[in-house]
Amino acid sequence: MQNARSHVKALTFDVFGTVVDWYSSIVAEGEKFGDTHGIDIDWTQFALKWRAGYGPAMNRVRSGELPWQNIDALHRLILDSLLDEFKIEGVSEADKNHLNRVWHRLKPWPDAVSGLERLRKRYIVATLSNGNVALLTNMAKFAGLPWDCILSAELTGHYKPDPEVYQTAAALLGLSPNEVMMVATHPGDLRASQAVGFQTALVPRPLEYGPGRVQGVNAHPSDLVANDFNELADLLGIA
Repeated sequence: MQNARSHVKALTFDVFGTVVDWYSSIVAEGEKFGDTHGIDIDWTQFALKWRAGYGPAMNRVRSGELPWQNIDALHRLILDSLLDEFKIEGVSEADKNHLNRVWHRLKPWPDAVSGLERLRKRYIVATLSNGNVALLTNMAKFAGLPWDCILSAELTGHYKPDPEVYQTAAALLGLSPNEVMMVATHPGDLRASQAVGFQTALVPRPLEYGPGRVQGVNAHPSDLVANDFNELADLLGIA
């Protein structure tokens, strides 16, 4: 496996949860939004339910129930249903759009920027997210994420973990799948990329769903495992 890793030329990264802390970012913005709009709800539950709606919404597209649409559009569908569920009324269209774009303004984990800077000394570093191109680009500007390239499932008309997403990413980079390493905190993402020939690195983010909801994830025997992006750089021999 070490020999196989020597062929790696690019690292592709899951973003939501792996690179950025969606939970605390959304809770903080939600609480601020609530303060300015007189909305008193449990924003931790709102954030968790918003994220929980993500997989089912993508499956509605996969099944053909919904036509293809990007993640901004799916986030808005989920948001509209949550506004009803939490009995939030009187929010303007402009405010709904601003709130929906919170996903463009997620804060990075503390190691993300410094770790990516180190990793890109040797490798191409690129997003490989279900987030749409505009979202990922705006997030990079907001959070200072030093990507070499923004790759998105949007470019394929599929969502991860569909194999087309990973295959297209490698092709767009001009690389064979075994020259790409997928970096993620979600084992399912790693397994799906591995199935098309990617190398894999697991970076657990136990606080992805917030304090008190610590997530444990199990590594696959062929995964490189690092606690954060700087440790991943260490394991890959980058000073």
